[in-house]
Order: sequence, then C-alpha cells, then structure tokens
Amino acid sequence: MQIRKSATAWWGPPKKFEPLQKERRISWLELFFDLVYVIAISHITHHLAVHISFDSFLEYCCLFTLIYWGWLNGSIYHDLHGNEGLRTRLITLWQMMIIAAIVIALEINPDPHHHYIIIVFMIMQLFITYLWWSVGFYDKEHRRYSWHYILLYLISFALMGLSLFLPDNSLQFIIPFIIICNYSPPFISYFFLNPLSREFNLSSSMFERLGLLTIILFGELVLGVVNGVIGIHTFDFSLWLNFALAMTIAFALWWIFFTVIAAREAKDNFLRASLLELIYLPTIIALGFLAAIFSSFFGEASTVDLQPLFGYGIAAFLISISLLIGLLKYPIQFDDLIAKLRLSILITGVVFIIFSLLNLPLSQTWYLISVIAILTMEILYLNFMYYRRVSQDGINLQEEI
Repeated sequence: MQIRKSATAWWGPPKKFEPLQKERRISWLELFFDLVYVIAISHITHHLAVHISFDSFLEYCCLFTLIYWGWLNGSIYHDLHGNEGLRTRLITLWQMMIIAAIVIALEINPDPHHHYIIIVFMIMQLFITYLWWSVGFYDKEHRRYSWHYILLYLISFALMGLSLFLPDNSLQFIIPFIIICNYSPPFISYFFLNPLSREFNLSSSMFERLGLLTIILFGELVLGVVNGVIGIHTFDFSLWLNFALAMTIAFALWWIFFTVIAAREAKDNFLRASLLELIYLPTIIALGFLAAIFSSFFGEASTVDLQPLFGYGIAAFLISISLLIGLLKYPIQFDDLIAKLRLSILITGVVFIIFSLLNLPLSQTWYLISVIAILTMEILYLNFMYYRRVSQDGINLQEEI
C-alpha cells in the first residue's frame, strides 16, 4: 500500500479543478514549453513573408489558429491541473514534440495533398482530447464539465481524418468547422457550470502567459524589421533611417499595448475569461502579419503594394486592443476614463483603415513617418488623459500599480 501511494505521488495525477485558483509563479517548465511555439510561429510567419498573398494569409491564419489552440489548451491544462509530478512533465514533453513535428511536416516536400501536416495536427488533436478526458478519469466530478470538450474535439479529429480522403479544395470548407469545434467548448460548457464554477476567473499566471506570448510576437515584429533590412544590400542613409523608423513603430505598438493591458487582471466570470483568450488571437495574428510585411517592406520592387496591408494590420491590432480593454479590470477611479481611452484606440484603428483605403503615393520613409505620427498622437492622448486624472484626483501611482 505504501509503495502504491509513493508511486501515485511520483506519477502525479491531474490537480483537482478549483474555481478559485491560487496565485502562483510561472514555472520554468511552462517557459520551456513556450519556446517550441516560438519556433512554430516564427516558421509560419517566415513562410507568409516569402509568399505574401491573400491565399497565403488565409493559410497563415488557419495554421496560427490551430497552433494557438494547442498552446492555449496545453497552457490552461497546466494552469488548472499541472503539478510537479512526472506525468505533467511528460505531457509537456509530448506536446512539445508534436509542435516541433508540425514545423517539420510543413517543410516536407513534395506534399501536394497536405497529408503529413494533417496527420500531425490529428495527433495534436487527439492528444489534447486525451488531456481533458484524463481529468475526468481521475476526477469524476469534472466529467460533466469536460465532456463538451471531448465530444467537439473528437468531431474535429474526425473532420481532419475525413479530409485525407477528399479533394484538396475541400479543406477550405472543412477547416472552418474544425476551428469552430475547437473554440466553442468553453462557451457551451459555461451553461452547464454551477454558479460557483461560473465565477471561475482567469488566473494571473495564465494572463501573464498570454502577455509572454504577445512578447514573442513583438519579437517576431522586430525580427521582421531586421530581416527586411538585411535583405537590402545597399546600406545607405535612407535604409538606416527607415530601419530606425520601423523600430520606432514596433516600440510604439508595444507602448500602446502594454500601457493599457499590462499589470491588469481579467474581469470575473468564466465566459469573460474565454472571450479574452479568444480575442487575444486576432491581436497576435495582426502582430505576426505585420512582422511578415516588414520582412518584405524595404525592397524597391514588390508584386504587392504593402503599405495598405501594413495599415490594415495595425488597424486590426488596435481594434483588438480596444476589445480586450472591455474584459479587463481597472481601478475604480478610472472607470469613466477607460471608456474614452478605449474609444480613442478604436478610432485610431479606423483612421488606419481609412489611411490604407486612400493608399496615398508616399515613399517608404514618408509612409513610416506618417504611421509614427498617428501612433504618437494616440500615445500622447493616452498619457495626457491618464496623468491629468492622476493629478486631479491625487492618485498615488505606486498604490495604483
């Protein structure tokens, strides 16, 4: 009996689900887990940069959405049920191997029917399904919450398998259903939760993980600038000037995002937490898209006019931030101010849409300067409104933070 107890502790079954999560620090295992996603995201972003087209963008969005789904489920599982046991570490290793295999499968050539990549995604789908099934195996009370996940994830798995036997063009019809099945379980299960479980909040550690994932995409944005400059072999003053302007844009986008998003917590309620996780997706896709555009932005000749596309990417990023703000907690002194700041970011996003539609004949340098000017006005407005409120109400910044 003692040996059995020791083996159970060593193996480490999933931690029991608790609506009220304890505060904890992000583990080194989670950071290591994120590294393989850096590789996957970087790989698909590079592929988009080399093949900028509408079809490539749709392919990028689909791949990114499925990869993010894997990261999100793996991260939430670790946050809710992970522990220091061997099982948690092996589960992390196996998922890292699957994501690395996805990157390899993307490079297998020829694969005209995408069979290799579909099979690897099927393995990931089945593995994530197993994770949620295993929680119910160890904790019978959890089964009524997880069966929606298991059922819909298995439907997605079946659709992936079906696509192996259908014509290639069938993927464009099947993938949307796969994505819907993968992302809908949290919203369906919400109506089956008891009142206490409905008040489940996104933990501070999980919100921090989302922030770290965003930092990864900002790193891709900087890498896109660097790769774009390296691709030009004439290093004259104008190129260095454009490099400085592009880096300034990356920093300005970071400034806006983390000014209103960092050091916050998600609003209470399981449904809001699920919406927050979902809205993060277009936010980081927009950053990856901007990184891909920057990689080809500095060339003299291009088959695609990149300036409007770049503007649309910034617009999507800002509008997503505006949506995220509505799902975060802010000090009560800023309640009325937050609505104004949220509206200003939304308006700035609309300005970039109009700017892109106009498609003014600007040089690269003047276009980058124009983008910086618009972003700078938004930053100045955000800081002016914030510090004016601090001054008027005598708010202690250290206490507010």
